[in-house]
Amino acid sequence: MSHDHDDRPQLTAAQAAAVLTPPPGRNGGDLVVESLQGLGATTVFGLPGQHALGMFDALRRSSLRYVGLRVENNAGFAADAYGRITGEVAPLLLSTGPGALTSLAALQEAAAASAPVLAISSQIPTAGLGGGRHGYLHELRDQQASVRDIVKSVHTVRAASQIPSAIAAAWESALTAPHGPVWVEIPQDVLLAETTLPVVSAMDATPRELYPRPELTIAAAHLLSNAERPVIIAGGGVVRSDASGKLRALAEKIDAPVVTTFGGKGAFPWEHPLSLRSWLEDRHTTDFLEDADVLLVVGSGLGELSSNYHTFRPRGRVIQIEADAGKLESNHPALGIHSDAREALAELLEAVEPREDAGAAERVRTVLEKVRVRIDAQELTLEQQVLDAVRQALPDGSPSFWDMTILAYWAWSAFDARRPNTMHSAQGAGGLGYGFPAAIGAASADPTTPVLAVSGDGGAMYSIAELATARQYDLPVTWLIVDDGGYGILREYMTGAFGEATGTELSRPDFVALAESFGVPAVRTTPESLAADLGKALAEPGPSVVVLPALLRMFEPTHL
Repeated sequence: MSHDHDDRPQLTAAQAAAVLTPPPGRNGGDLVVESLQGLGATTVFGLPGQHALGMFDALRRSSLRYVGLRVENNAGFAADAYGRITGEVAPLLLSTGPGALTSLAALQEAAAASAPVLAISSQIPTAGLGGGRHGYLHELRDQQASVRDIVKSVHTVRAASQIPSAIAAAWESALTAPHGPVWVEIPQDVLLAETTLPVVSAMDATPRELYPRPELTIAAAHLLSNAERPVIIAGGGVVRSDASGKLRALAEKIDAPVVTTFGGKGAFPWEHPLSLRSWLEDRHTTDFLEDADVLLVVGSGLGELSSNYHTFRPRGRVIQIEADAGKLESNHPALGIHSDAREALAELLEAVEPREDAGAAERVRTVLEKVRVRIDAQELTLEQQVLDAVRQALPDGSPSFWDMTILAYWAWSAFDARRPNTMHSAQGAGGLGYGFPAAIGAASADPTTPVLAVSGDGGAMYSIAELATARQYDLPVTWLIVDDGGYGILREYMTGAFGEATGTELSRPDFVALAESFGVPAVRTTPESLAADLGKALAEPGPSVVVLPALLRMFEPTHL
């Protein structure tokens, strides 16, 4: 039995010599950063802590760029955005106990949005592991138990020699479809102990490809080729797998209207004749989707928001392409195809027969007109004016990151993202505080492109500390804060449900003066001057803040 090792990386003579005589003064932390470098990482996010100092000391002996945020949860949001924007793994360095736990809400968002985040946490010394109550600083009975329900995989290290393999396995897990956050934890003493192990060379952690089963592709192609009224719902999986081009080609080949979910914004051209846009929280769209005789759902689990709060009841056949096996048929019976969206769309595109439907574009126009009439009847001109101003000011290629705020809820349905993978929000897990630290992560990925963050005043208070981060690294992030004096959407929900709101009104700072105290230029604007003020802020280098005092309202729901 012979083995062909020709495809394995070969060391040069200089590398071989370095293996035999590794440089002195290295510790377990060096093995961490060498492993990350060997896997192709260039940027890491995080926050130092006592148990993790071995990793942070090793950073100065590496070529890795460190972006340090002020709160672990915000560092997680920054890593999430970096992973979404680049499609690469975003390392997140954390300390034990409080540091690790503070990152969990961000990791939940990364899991919901399939962002490849590699969290590497320290642990109490090896002698304290196992659940005994030794009284170490930061000690938890079982730190892994706190993260296991959130991340894709957990990888534990007990000795320095295990570090490269654990990080490589986690890296591969993070990038295997569906992407997601993963967790590695390493005891303090392992990170600090000197090592004579050779310097880590390039490692292979190539993720497994997830292809559709051929018999399912044939069955799906047959249904679509013979459908009378096919419709496509495109979710975040289309964006994450860079499949927007294949989606458009398929839609045009079979004349199928396309609606994008809020996580799939930008997956299909907004102005395309077949584009139903993103009006999923609208009964006219829901009715149209229910009337499809074949509905192709790509990269979406048809969760609460994508199903108009579970009021959607498809009457035709559903084909669901989804990389997360847990989401297959979780809400509706379907021909379930467990596959990466890009691979499945590529094979469907070859297998379907062309079909022509001269009336498809007209039916799309009819639905969009019904939606327009419904919204216009509610006299929400201020909200549409503000959203239009943001679109006017934002360059087409600039990414935007939206916190959980009324303007973002409008943007989910009504904002033209223009390009794939440019509009992101925290709608996966729905936690506050995402917008600004996420924008910092995106700007760290590409400091040559201005980035927009959008928050309400309530969500902004979660992230004020990161004004110092944006200033320290001179990142081109413009932060639009819509100040309505409280948690605006919760105010609406409570008033609608109970007649009055409780706990929603907030005392808040002078955001302009506060930003300027960090050395960040800021301006107070009006709906009329927003486009000009925002455009000016985005065009100037470095961070900036634009504050819009405005009381925005949400459009009436159709699911109640």
